[in-house]
Amino acid sequence: MSLAQAQQMAEFFSALADPSRLRLMSALASQELCVCDLAAEVKVSESAVSHQLRILRSHRLVKYRRVGRNVYYSLADKHVMNLYREVAAHLNEAD
Repeated sequence: MSLAQAQQMAEFFSALADPSRLRLMSALASQELCVCDLAAEVKVSESAVSHQLRILRSHRLVKYRRVGRNVYYSLADKHVMNLYREVAAHLNEAD
């Protein structure tokens, strides 16, 4: 692995190293949601959700689609979904 690849991977994992962002990803793992529904789900302000989503989008962990004035977010692709599920499964394993 090159130094540039290692740096890029470290930045990707740093985006996942925040409990608020992980809670958003958890909510999005089950369904597509708008900012107001995400805020209600994780019990934080819409402003805080938007800020965290901006970070997740910049690392290509979530995507969005616009329907009129509404914006709906979901996990970016099956790789992100698999990564989320694998880590969750790993943490639920008994030692």
